[in-house]
Amino acid sequence: MAHLKRYLIERDIPGIGGMSILELCGAARASNRAIEQIGDGIQWQHSYVAGDKTFCIYLAANEEAIRKHAELSGIPITRIVEIPQIIDPLTANN
Repeated sequence: MAHLKRYLIERDIPGIGGMSILELCGAARASNRAIEQIGDGIQWQHSYVAGDKTFCIYLAANEEAIRKHAELSGIPITRIVEIPQIIDPLTANN
């Protein structure tokens, strides 16, 4: 399996914050189908839905895999940011 990096994908999707669970389920299915087509080079961890945006956390081999996922799923990308490190409350214990 390829070394996967963590990415935050910002997506501008007008009205997504008001979508029903059924509509969100359809988007999740489209994402899962695209991931199946790409294979081992990408994993969706979770997404935050806020207003007219989503902020999605993915593990991927590279940005190209993220862009291929968007093409296959039909879910647009506004911005991709690589996340090289994470800190949390436990970081203070180091």
